[in-house]
Amino acid sequence: MRYDLTTLPISKAIALVAVPASIGFFFHTMYNVVDTFFAGHISTVAMAALSLAFPLFFAITSLGNGLGTGATALIGHALGAGDEKSARLFTQQALSFGALASLVLTVVGIAASPMLFRILGAEGQYLELCLEYMDVIFAGSFFFILIYMFNASLNAQGNTKINRNFLIFSFFANCVLDPWFVRGGLGLPPMGVRGIALATVLIQVAGSVYMGFRTWQSGLLCVTCWQDFIPRREPWAEIARQGFPASINFFTIGLGIFVITYFISQFGEAAVAAYGIATRVEQIALLPTIGLNVATLTIVAQSYGAGLGGRVFAVRAKALKHGAVIMIFGTLLVFFGARLLLSFFTKDAEVVAIGAEYLHISAFALYAYVILFVNVASLQGVKRPMFAVWIGLARQIVFPIIVFSLLVHVLDVGTLGIWWGIFAITWTAAVISIFYANHLLHKVIASMPKKRASGAKA
Repeated sequence: MRYDLTTLPISKAIALVAVPASIGFFFHTMYNVVDTFFAGHISTVAMAALSLAFPLFFAITSLGNGLGTGATALIGHALGAGDEKSARLFTQQALSFGALASLVLTVVGIAASPMLFRILGAEGQYLELCLEYMDVIFAGSFFFILIYMFNASLNAQGNTKINRNFLIFSFFANCVLDPWFVRGGLGLPPMGVRGIALATVLIQVAGSVYMGFRTWQSGLLCVTCWQDFIPRREPWAEIARQGFPASINFFTIGLGIFVITYFISQFGEAAVAAYGIATRVEQIALLPTIGLNVATLTIVAQSYGAGLGGRVFAVRAKALKHGAVIMIFGTLLVFFGARLLLSFFTKDAEVVAIGAEYLHISAFALYAYVILFVNVASLQGVKRPMFAVWIGLARQIVFPIIVFSLLVHVLDVGTLGIWWGIFAITWTAAVISIFYANHLLHKVIASMPKKRASGAKA
């Protein structure tokens, strides 16, 4: 089903897109929770290996998320302008673009991962488990990217229910496949962490078939129009122009985790495991607002394509307001429930103590993430993606290296210094995003034809 998000009341439009997306992200996060749970039952080293592998796994999701974000902006803009032919062409060009990008990622990822893991201090069994997991994941990256491209087309139509359905299915399928592949049975030998990775890839294969079928049903995928899959210079240039900045933004998050993990790894495997588990808890708390990012991007893209400048501002304001209300509960949950939530993943008292120390601080940075992500999504919706790159590089790499080096190596404040450093950097980036988005959105809307620069409906 396709929705015209340029005419619905804004709060209703946000709910229509955000609620299914948030439910889907909840099951996606719980999917990762299942992986962490079974890795923890293998050994603490296995759990730490998954935490250490997360930045590289994030490279795949960064590419898919970024290209999908760019494609959503382009397809949504075309639909808002009433140009379904261009929307269909961008859908099919995005699929061929994503396919090539995933093949490059697979080759580079398998070749570079041993060196990257060694930089993070992995050796012996620790390194072996990291590679067992990531080699399988990299081999299946084509299907990860394919799902993101299909979902971009569906998101641009305001339909987030299809991806929600797949993510719910993937969670329950993972609950069955993980213990089977990890422990063995029914003719399969025990595969440990390699089994966790294999389960994930098989589920992505099934998801590619389902999401592709539903995209075809939507009318924006023509499987017999093979010529539309052949790379074309202008569509590929547009996809790259919109998608790669978003990919770099997501990738900087992975690099940021890499940087943080580098500093945390100096305090031992327990600290690495604690940070990995604590970030899962953070993701759970942020889930209700993650759908706001998808809704903001989609509705702003359609509104901008339709020339409704006033509606662009109204969507951003509503998303920030709804996010503030939701995060009151998220902050309380994380702060007061830190130890209980962490203990679900591990009974290691040291890991729980370190993780709780982090969550008691990060609980008060949750709304900063909402502010940052909504502003970035608004700019991406009006096809201005570069701010995401600069703020991502500053927030995830430049400032952390400077701040953490000072706190850890000079002031010697331990993990507590890293947690407070993350808090300060996140809020600084959020404040910057408010002022910059205000400036650029006013500039973009002012350049639109005056007769079309209105159109907000609360």
